[in-house]
Amino acid sequence: MEPRQVIGLFGQLSGFPTPVGAHVTEEQLEEVRIYRLWGQSDLVRGSRLRFSQQWTLIADSNNHRTIRTVLPPGTCVLLSSRSPVQHLRAVLKDISGHHLLEVWDHHGLTKCFNLTTLNNHGRVYEDAQFGCLSWSLCENKLLYVAEKSKNSSGEDLDGESGDRSVYWEDWGEALTNKSVPVICAVDLQNDTVAVLQGIPADVSPGQALWAPDSQSVFFIGWYHEPFRLGLKFCFNRRSALFRLDLDGSCERLSGENLSVSCPRLSPDGSTLVYLQGAMLGPHSQCLSLQQVLMMLDLSSRRTSTLLDVVSRPQPGEFAGVYEALPSCCWSADSQKVIFSSAQNSHALFFLILYRSSGKMIKFADLSDPSQVYGSWKLLTVQRDLMVVSCSSPNTPPTLVLCVPLRFSVFCPPAVLDFGAVLVKPSRPLGETRTPLVVFIHGIFMDFWCCWVNYRGSTGFGQDSILSLIGQIGNQDVKDVQRAVLTALQTHASLDSKRLAVIGGSHGGFLSCHLIGQYPDFYRACAVRNPVINAATLLGTSDIVDWRYTSAGFPFSYDQIPSAEALAAMLHKSPISYAAQIKAPVLLMLGGRDRRVSPHQGLELYKALKSRGSPVRLLWFPEDGHSLSRVDTQEDCFLNTVLWLKQHL
Repeated sequence: MEPRQVIGLFGQLSGFPTPVGAHVTEEQLEEVRIYRLWGQSDLVRGSRLRFSQQWTLIADSNNHRTIRTVLPPGTCVLLSSRSPVQHLRAVLKDISGHHLLEVWDHHGLTKCFNLTTLNNHGRVYEDAQFGCLSWSLCENKLLYVAEKSKNSSGEDLDGESGDRSVYWEDWGEALTNKSVPVICAVDLQNDTVAVLQGIPADVSPGQALWAPDSQSVFFIGWYHEPFRLGLKFCFNRRSALFRLDLDGSCERLSGENLSVSCPRLSPDGSTLVYLQGAMLGPHSQCLSLQQVLMMLDLSSRRTSTLLDVVSRPQPGEFAGVYEALPSCCWSADSQKVIFSSAQNSHALFFLILYRSSGKMIKFADLSDPSQVYGSWKLLTVQRDLMVVSCSSPNTPPTLVLCVPLRFSVFCPPAVLDFGAVLVKPSRPLGETRTPLVVFIHGIFMDFWCCWVNYRGSTGFGQDSILSLIGQIGNQDVKDVQRAVLTALQTHASLDSKRLAVIGGSHGGFLSCHLIGQYPDFYRACAVRNPVINAATLLGTSDIVDWRYTSAGFPFSYDQIPSAEALAAMLHKSPISYAAQIKAPVLLMLGGRDRRVSPHQGLELYKALKSRGSPVRLLWFPEDGHSLSRVDTQEDCFLNTVLWLKQHL
């Protein structure tokens, strides 16, 4: 395959739009409107686009589930939120460096605020970690999160006189320049924008929403003392649920030394649910679903556990919650919570029924086993209509509109097990035996691909996740190797002499371990920002806590590296096996990676070069840990395909 053909294929595959968000309105009995936000890569611009579409589904008068007409897409937007009753639309736009907040109704633009020229704060947050655009139930107020102004009242953030050289901590990888967020309230009746006061000084607020009385705000606060740890992909940071009155009084509603996220208020304002997990430890863990019942007012609230952490799921049992709740997850009657989560090697969505007392009475799997999709991700629930993104390894994301009338029997998970997904080409390749690519943390054409969810992955219970602590470089490596051997033994058409391994981050860590521990087994390797030496990574990563935890050592903020800990980190790292590596290695490194320093890959590059081992290094100076720039992804895809073609 020529490079031009490879790039053409990448353009085709990367051009599939990916669902980002959705909103549903029911204008009348026979008409339903779906507003859908998509993300899509554009190779010509070299950037990632966001656009919205609007579908108007007009049902047959005798059957309200039969679509008679689908109207064409609407106009493009960036970030938007719709009010619950009047369906007013708030839109945040970035135009020539200015953040504009617009409010639209059915007739057109009704309000526009230039948030930049108001100079109340810095840039508005649009990330999923802190960002929000939340309507009050009275639909006269909006909330959003922005960076605190460094020049407010003529002072810097710490209240001292200005100094351009002062170092300001931020929240790490992919959250650069996000340091001190503030919650901002927009009063649409008085046309005012105010920064809310009273948030504890040691807390960074985000994910804010209005309380039912519209006179107070719920938010998640992440503690940033004594210093900030990276938040991207890390749902284990110390945080709490707070309530802030507009007069400035603030109280914590959740427990101490926990990690919480995703507060979601029921339509009738009686119940608030949120996710809760352990502080520190693995980045992604099994979470509990908590609820705050507000009886007559906020002062008489009661907090309880709706779904607990699942340690080791038994046959026929639910395997746990591992993912964020959709922005709208309540049924119209405020009696059901609907969500999606990883279950074994699939993502399914589920329904919880409970009485107003808070006691759960039924749990059900809503995904349709007759469909070809392996993954069902719930995007929103509104007026009991569910918008779901469905996909599988050979099917791009598809939008599905569901009505929760029927549900199937839950599929029993395995007990402290792990799984793998094996994907083969859709057409014969003209060969009797085919190469296999082991894809860790991440399909390539003309190869079979094996994706492995080793023990420690989400979807198999909390015990499975915790089993990896102190066992990195051993248990996870053996799990992957066992999956590959099983695939070879099960499928005679696979060529055991042409095996390659690909991975990024910890997947890159495992890939390099595999070619080092099994040097005569694999014939090629391609890795993106791999962890090579955990000991030398200790002082450069934004998630220093994981470096200790993964090696089996407790973490504390005041920890000083010991010889024992550094020796263990080195022993568990791929660099210990570098002298045994025979497979050609392709390294792809981001110069601005703050999660895994690019010097990790450079360390392996020099070790291999010094021994005359075949190695190639691709350097992307403007990219970070995810190597997510469109031009970077195109370059990585092309070079990886050519590397595999050359060596397999």
